[in-house]
Amino acid sequence: MKTQVAIIGGGPSGLLLSQLLSTVGIDSVVLERKTKDYVLGRIRAGVLEQGLVGMLEEAGCADRLHAEGHVHDGALLSYGDETFRVDFKGLVDASVVVYGQTEVTRDLYDARERAGGEIVFEVENVQIHGADEDAPFVTYDKDGEAHRIDCDFIAGCDGFHGVSRQAIPLSVRREYEKIYPFGWLGVLSETPPVHDELIYANSERGFALCSMRNDHLSRYYIQCSLSETPADWTDAAFWEELKRRIPTDMAAKLVTGPSIEKSIAPLRSLVTEPMRWGRLFLCGDAAHIVPPTGAKGLNTAASDVHYLFQGLKSYYRDKDPAGIDGYSANALRRVWKVERFSWWFSSLLHRYPDQSPFDLKMQIAELDFLRSNEAAQLAMAQNYVGLPY
Repeated sequence: MKTQVAIIGGGPSGLLLSQLLSTVGIDSVVLERKTKDYVLGRIRAGVLEQGLVGMLEEAGCADRLHAEGHVHDGALLSYGDETFRVDFKGLVDASVVVYGQTEVTRDLYDARERAGGEIVFEVENVQIHGADEDAPFVTYDKDGEAHRIDCDFIAGCDGFHGVSRQAIPLSVRREYEKIYPFGWLGVLSETPPVHDELIYANSERGFALCSMRNDHLSRYYIQCSLSETPADWTDAAFWEELKRRIPTDMAAKLVTGPSIEKSIAPLRSLVTEPMRWGRLFLCGDAAHIVPPTGAKGLNTAASDVHYLFQGLKSYYRDKDPAGIDGYSANALRRVWKVERFSWWFSSLLHRYPDQSPFDLKMQIAELDFLRSNEAAQLAMAQNYVGLPY
């Protein structure tokens, strides 16, 4: 098999890149290790920046998003007895859209299938060859048979545990990492959201987040120890702990119910440099991971796709290699700013085991400054709705 761009990973970033490439006549093949149903069963965040919404529109995949997504013009933050709202619309004239990552992925799959896009599921033993040469290719096994794809370029959209990042030699690759000393216990429930915007809570008992998927599906999180497991938490215990951490008026109207999904996610910050090696390009979690506090994982993957798509489009349309040559530097410039925001927002809201009384006072002072200072809220709003590409 031969194609122009071999895309490893059939999640939202790989699918978005494939769909965008098809709009300008660039051929691609997507390889996915799991089944389509497995990919669509993964529960992920669903706060979409304006940049990602625009890219989905460009890809022809935003109709259902606009019909079913919830536009959020701000968010609530609380600490102690204080609650305040950061008004994104008023500060930067922009919003975010709450629309589940699963639904984004479903829309992209539907678009690729309508366009006759080539997606190969349940591939095994994927290997990248000749990425630093002029004729790269990818091999894989499918149903016990060996296959090969010759291509011009390879896009690694296969996440942290995929083969793409590992294909860059250690003599070239450098990784920067921070491990956070806590996790998030998340619960999905078929209940109405407690509020029509997200609530980020800093409490003496630890962080909490009230989020949603739609009018009848809510997503809640509380900070927990990494030594805990979901089995350690009954539904009743989770709801009681959540109520202790969020504003009193919100706790009073919280609708509880059986959890339909419960999991614990560790938090980490990770950046891999460079994001390009020869004709191999890393996108999304294959290159970087952010703590989920600012909902930047999917959005940052989308910004990578933007830079790569623009570079490939110029290469094939105009024979101009500047975009692909500058891909890593351009993507990383934005990635590090997003990492900074996610690190700052996490530091603002969580309780750390080694915090001194002074550290706690500084954390509250930072929150109080954010509550009372419009310039600080402006900076937060600019980052939250998404930095420009």
